[in-house]
Amino acid sequence: MVDNTTLRQAVDNAWSIYLATHRSVDVSDNRRCVLERHLSRKWETRESDSEDLTCFGIAYLKRLPEGEC
Repeated sequence: MVDNTTLRQAVDNAWSIYLATHRSVDVSDNRRCVLERHLSRKWETRESDSEDLTCFGIAYLKRLPEGEC
């Protein structure tokens, strides 16, 4: 079962860092939804803590092609 607090914190942290380093990305960009799905799956397979999930999220967003979403 997904701990919504841990997952939400990781998504928020990763997304905030991504937005801070990619000023041209809108806050409501679809990549946030893609990030949330990715981290949810990652949590289910590894049960990582918030810091680990945040790192996984940042790395995932970095690999996404610009036109992916």
